[in-house]
Amino acid sequence: QVQLVESGGGLVQPGGSLRLSCVASDPASGSRLGVYRMGWYRQAPGKERELVAHISNDGTTNYADSVKGRFTISRHYAENTVYLQMNSLKPEDTAIYYCNALALPITHLAPSEFWGQGTQVTVSS
Repeated sequence: QVQLVESGGGLVQPGGSLRLSCVASDPASGSRLGVYRMGWYRQAPGKERELVAHISNDGTTNYADSVKGRFTISRHYAENTVYLQMNSLKPEDTAIYYCNALALPITHLAPSEFWGQGTQVTVSS
């Protein structure tokens, strides 16, 4: 089973910055784990989960309009790691941030989506 381990959440003041990281791994697949797309979603209290940003293997990125110009997604392809640099944070960015990956472990016949446990980001003075 593909595991996504997130880190980097926390409490920050408005206007501040945070960097989230997520590593995808599968003990059964090892280096044969195929990862096609990685990204971040978030869910605020009382709201549905929404896309923040994702990045494909060819480097194509997609951002939610609300974070364009403030957040930057990047990947370390060899290490199946995705980062989200969040600058100029606003209180409305407060949410649980979930790592997402479209991956193909050796136990699967087709790529599937996998999710991390989530990391809390709170923007407050």
